[in-house]
Amino acid sequence: MEKLRAVILAAGKGTRMKSDLPKVAHTIEGKCLVDYAIEAAMGAGAEDICLVLGYKHDVVRASILHKDVEYVLQEEQLGTGHAVKCAKDFLGEDGQTLILFGDTPFITAETLNRLKAYHMERGNAVTVLSAMIDDPTGYGRIIRDADGNFVKSVEHKDANETELMSHEINSGMYIFETKELKEALDKIQPNNAQGEYYLPDALTIIKEKGLAVDAFALESPEDITGVNDQEQLKAATAVIRRRNQCF
Repeated sequence: MEKLRAVILAAGKGTRMKSDLPKVAHTIEGKCLVDYAIEAAMGAGAEDICLVLGYKHDVVRASILHKDVEYVLQEEQLGTGHAVKCAKDFLGEDGQTLILFGDTPFITAETLNRLKAYHMERGNAVTVLSAMIDDPTGYGRIIRDADGNFVKSVEHKDANETELMSHEINSGMYIFETKELKEALDKIQPNNAQGEYYLPDALTIIKEKGLAVDAFALESPEDITGVNDQEQLKAATAVIRRRNQCF
C-alpha cells in the first residue's frame, strides 16, 4: 500500500473573523477548526500530517488537540501553490498527498476516502474535490468539455464570461500523486490577476504532460464549506452539533 500524507493549509490570519486569534484556532465544541481537518486526514489513512502555519503560529500550535503533526512556516502568504511548496521537504518521493484547509471543519474521513478511491480507480495523477453550488460567485470554477471531461480549473478573477457560467467549484482540496505534485510545484508561476502562486495551476501543468486529471464532484457542498467570519462560525457550530447528535 502506497503511503498517504496530508498537507493542511492554515497560515492565514482570517481578517474577516475580526479577532486577534488566528482563524483556524477558533473552536467548535471544544476543538479548533484545524483539528477537524486533521481528524479527517487521519481517518482517510494519512500516516503523516503537516500543517502550513503563518500568522501567530505559536498560538495555533498551542491550540490544537492533535500534537502528533509536523509544521512548516509560510512567512509570506503568496498563494496556495507557495503554501504547499513550503512543505515540499515533508512530501517525500512517493505515494499520494492530500491537500486540505484548516478552516473547513465539515470535511470528513468518509468524503476523503471516496475521493481517494475515485482517484485510484481512475489512475489519476491528481483529483480535485469539487461540488455544484447555486451561487458560485468568488469561487474557482471547474471547466469541463461537452462530454463532461475535465478541462481546467480557473480562478473567478481570471475566468471569462463562459467559464463563469460553470456552477461546479474547486474546493481547493486535492489528492495528488506526490511525485507529480513536487514536479508541478517547481513550474507554477504567478501569472494571474493576484500575482500569486496558485495551486490549481498544477492541474494544467500535470494535464499538459498527458497525465489524467479529474474532479470528483460531491452531491452536496456542505463538506467543503469554509468558515470565514463569526456568522459562519455560528452556523458551523450548529452543523457540527447536528452531526454529533446523529452518532
